[in-house]
Amino acid sequence: MRAADERIGAEPGGGLAGESSAHAAISPRAEAVKGDRESERSMAKSEMAKSDKRLRPPGSKSVGWALVQAARLHRSRVGDRLAALDLFAGQEQVVQALAAAGTMTMGDLAATLRVRPPTASKTISRLAALGFVERRAEAGDGRIVRVRLTETGLAKAAAIEGIWDDVEAELLGGFDGKEKRRLRKLLRKAARNLADVSGVTGHEVEGDSEMDEDEPETLAVPDVP
Repeated sequence: MRAADERIGAEPGGGLAGESSAHAAISPRAEAVKGDRESERSMAKSEMAKSDKRLRPPGSKSVGWALVQAARLHRSRVGDRLAALDLFAGQEQVVQALAAAGTMTMGDLAATLRVRPPTASKTISRLAALGFVERRAEAGDGRIVRVRLTETGLAKAAAIEGIWDDVEAELLGGFDGKEKRRLRKLLRKAARNLADVSGVTGHEVEGDSEMDEDEPETLAVPDVP
């Protein structure tokens, strides 16, 4: 019997010699496969984390990003309302500036809007084609062109003012008077910063100084009978 056991390779304990060596050969392979799977899962999680990061707004903590978003939404909201007046967003600012000034040179208009003269000239050409503005050469100096609103343009200006006030109220819903003044001051300061580095000259608008916007808000005191 012992000879038979030796012939088939029996080991003490009832196991086969081939069985033990086969298990020893399989175990490292299984560990390698397990390691590969864990590595794949780790890489997949890493890629998901990167994907989640890319899905976040690129400027979630950026003032510029928040400003662009607010400006885009404001422009879209105003644009929707201006469509009924045959105007595009941005053109209303030219109409408003002319309504306030009466007549302006192209240089003054560009400075007021803080845009380059060719940009202002292009907008004026489009508004003139619609019959909203008219251009006239300065008396005594044909090189200077003055622009003013037509009767149709003045009517548009009145409608624009109503639209602007409505969207302004929507934009600043929940803001108190002090917050509005503070926000206006900071945005004007930011605009001046970019205008300076861009080489775009501009006129200061009424209330644009640091002093008048830093004054405390006046509280209404009820009359005492």
